[in-house]
Amino acid sequence: MAEQLILVVEDEPTLAEAVAARLRAERFAVRVAGDGPAAVAAVRESRPDLVVLDLMLPGFDGLEVCRRVQAISPVPVLMLTARDGETDQLVGLGVGADDYLTKPFSMRVLVARVRALLRRAGRASAPAVVRAGPIEVDPAARRVRCRDAEVHLTPTEFDLLHCLAGAPGSVFTRAQLLERVWDWTDASRTRAVDSHVKALRRKLGPGLIRTVHGVGYSLEVPA
Repeated sequence: MAEQLILVVEDEPTLAEAVAARLRAERFAVRVAGDGPAAVAAVRESRPDLVVLDLMLPGFDGLEVCRRVQAISPVPVLMLTARDGETDQLVGLGVGADDYLTKPFSMRVLVARVRALLRRAGRASAPAVVRAGPIEVDPAARRVRCRDAEVHLTPTEFDLLHCLAGAPGSVFTRAQLLERVWDWTDASRTRAVDSHVKALRRKLGPGLIRTVHGVGYSLEVPA
């Protein structure tokens, strides 16, 4: 089996090399980019399996990198940030990041998050196409159509919609979605769910995902 390729985007050379060295020790292939334009070029050239992306970068920042990367390919993104404000974290998730780590972080946690994201991205999917009202989810091709138009989703957005569409009308708690979509058993990070639901609503249009206040979300199929 070929090594999975991780693109590390970090402008601090010492940290970039430390992350790259640890990932190589875990048997990943690694490429390093030191600024925003180099990161986007690297994604175009090498099509990595995952991007570890610093928020603060020269050229343009990690949020802009994330936007451009997701327009090229729906690659999983783990964002690194020195900011611990909730707003910064949610903005990162809103532009297509799948998870985030706040600096300083342990390399053990970084590797665990990388493996979890890769496991989700490579999860075997049932070949059956899921149809729920105007939505069609093709798990084999990882493509979504809504009202006969193709919708571009990030890997996490796709997994979240696939989960909701598999049981339309059923209410999923945030803790259930964290476990099924993110593989997280820690239910304290429920704002990650809220952020991705907001992104899905923006892409699918209003009226499809219902908020059950104090509980969670459901996909509502028009009668």
